[in-house]
Amino acid sequence: MDQLELTKCDLCENRTFRQIGVRDRDGRPFSTAICEKCGLVRHAFIPSEEELVQFYSTDYREVYNRERMPGARRIMRAWKNGLRICQQVAPLLRPKTRILEVGAGIGCTVKVFEQAGFAAEGIDPGGEFLSFSRDKLHARVQVRNLYDLSSEDKFDNVLLVHVVEHFRSPAKAMNRIASLMTPGGMLYVECPNLQAPFAYRGRLFHAAHIHNFVPSTLKMLAETSGFRLHRHFGDDRDPNLQMLFRNSGDRRLDIDTENFDRTLRQLKGSDRLRYHLRWRYVTDRAAKLAAYAQEYLRAKTFVCDVVRSCPPRATEASAGPQVRRSVSRIASAA
Repeated sequence: MDQLELTKCDLCENRTFRQIGVRDRDGRPFSTAICEKCGLVRHAFIPSEEELVQFYSTDYREVYNRERMPGARRIMRAWKNGLRICQQVAPLLRPKTRILEVGAGIGCTVKVFEQAGFAAEGIDPGGEFLSFSRDKLHARVQVRNLYDLSSEDKFDNVLLVHVVEHFRSPAKAMNRIASLMTPGGMLYVECPNLQAPFAYRGRLFHAAHIHNFVPSTLKMLAETSGFRLHRHFGDDRDPNLQMLFRNSGDRRLDIDTENFDRTLRQLKGSDRLRYHLRWRYVTDRAAKLAAYAQEYLRAKTFVCDVVRSCPPRATEASAGPQVRRSVSRIASAA
């Protein structure tokens, strides 16, 4: 593995990296590197802010999701994912508090939290998926950038669901989020777990994920912005990291000096053969195939039920009991 001198690490500001990948998940030439000080994995050459704004506001959905408008299966998956997050996070939040989802996508998670009694809203830099959220789910979502929000507008909780890995500078974004939150507020972060692994090594890296996290680097990143780990859901081998942080205001960086070597060891264990021979791969793959079959069979009906549970805001009060019954039916079916 070649040693590289690159722009400073977003986490620890070190400039010495080691190259760990030369192709993306589609086999195209693409350089991925790991910081030799803290072990943060990132693109060797990070795109400019202007390039990212252009990408996420125009081509992102088609390149990353293979569609500009969400299909029924994607909506079903997003709604069930929102239910899962709400069920595990909501009991740890103060009831009826204000929630912002950064990178709201289809808007399903925003709507699920709204139906759970929270003042939920969301932002996303691209408008294609949000049009479904506004027109069909009647969720409070806007096409906006994180840095467009006023620091005077405070939120009690923030959700980052498969978003932190897309930031050009996660540290800058986390500092911005902290400035938008009330003291003691909760930040939920979910992203792919490079330690899992969630894919064999040849399929790990691609252009949309600028940074790649393991439990240690995500925790260090949050701490640099004044967040403290409150709850780590699941375990370190889950495909996705799921962490809830409290906004303490106490910023610090305690480098995990063992993370660089540990991450390299774990990546060596993610070759194609070892990845596919894991028992967890077999069980996870079986569960995923079963979920795909259910989506093919039920997605359109499921989405119709979801849309019926989300009447226009002007009629929500009068439709309350019927809406609650519909939401309960959808949650139990999920």
